[in-house]
Amino acid sequence: MPTLNLSNEQVVELVKQLPVQQQVEIFKFLLLQQWGTWESLSRYGATQARLVARERSLDWDAMNEAEREDFIDNVVHED
Repeated sequence: MPTLNLSNEQVVELVKQLPVQQQVEIFKFLLLQQWGTWESLSRYGATQARLVARERSLDWDAMNEAEREDFIDNVVHED
């Protein structure tokens, strides 16, 4: 089978020309390729959030979503 050399931009343009269902198939394929990395990073982030919360006498698991967002916002924007 011959090899075709395309730039990233050319590949994107070709994908844009596909029917939506085929674009969805490509998206699923790419998503699954990275799922392990994403899952690992997500677990690491959750562990780190729990540790930082505990250092501040807070319980990450007892917080609701709004409280978690406020907590992360405060951590990110502290001096």
